Order: sequence, then structure tokens, then C-alpha cells
Amino acid sequence: MGSNKKEYLFIDGYNIINSWARLKSASEVNLDNSRNELIEIMAEYQSFTGINVIIVFDAHLLKGGNQKEEKTYGLIVVYTKEHETADSYIEKKLDQMGRNKAVRVATSDWVEQQVILSRGGTRISARELEIEVDKIKGAIKKEKDKKNSYKRGVLGERLNKEILEKFEKMRRKL
Repeated sequence: MGSNKKEYLFIDGYNIINSWARLKSASEVNLDNSRNELIEIMAEYQSFTGINVIIVFDAHLLKGGNQKEEKTYGLIVVYTKEHETADSYIEKKLDQMGRNKAVRVATSDWVEQQVILSRGGTRISARELEIEVDKIKGAIKKEKDKKNSYKRGVLGERLNKEILEKFEKMRRKL
């Protein structure tokens, strides 16, 4: 992907929820919780990768439902209007964005994947996205562990918190 292109990742929310075992089982108990969990997972993903994430949830079966777009944890969450599927919303957005932006769409819907490819986007399956998210979670954990071990070091593991704080104040004065 070109370095001057802004990257976007559209997610067919319910397709992902129904494909990821941990979200699917949560949705059987409470759909709101699984939606929120997906939003939180993808917010962390966006924060780490810098890719703009847009999660689209179908609301096409809701009588009188209007399209609703909100910013949650820094990413965009869209609930489609009545009679509009997540697929049709994403297709419309792809057409509006043109080919000057790098756009991926996460869905395991084969027909939708073909439409995405024909409109200049790239596709990622639900399983591929789950693997990518897990890798990023691992990288985030590794980075945190590295920062924590650097802060503490071998000596830091043997000293109490009060002494460590005094050493940190001394270090900052240097």
C-alpha cells in the first residue's frame, strides 16, 4: 500500500461476531456485550496500528430505524438505517472513497468479498482478522512487558517501591 494513502478497515460487525467463537457465545447471552467487546478489541487494534476502523452493524430489520454513526473509543461505529444492510453501506462508502485510499473490508461473506474486490478494496476474512488481532495483542503485551522489565531491571526486582521511587527521582534530576 502506498505510504501517502490513508488506511481504512471496514468491519461487518455481525458477520465478525457470528464468526469469532468468543464473541458468538457472548452474543447468545447478550448481544450488546458482544458488540461492545468487538468495539473495544478493534479500538485497541486501531490505536496500535493507526488504521482507521469503521464497524458497521445491520439495523435494516429495525422498523423506522435511522442510520446512526457514533465515535466510540476513537473509532467509528455505524448502525445502518432501516432496509440497509452493512454490506450495502460498505459498498456505498467504497464507491465514495474511490481508489485514492487503501481500504480493507473484514467479512466472511463470499459474495461481498467479490464486490469489494471489484470496487478497488481488499478483503480480509473474519478468521484472518482474528489472527491479525491476536498477533497485535501479543505485540502489545510484548511491548508492555519490555517497558516494565526495562523500568524494573534485575535490581528493581529486589528493591521495594519506595526505594525505586527515590532512585527514579534521582535519575530524573541528572
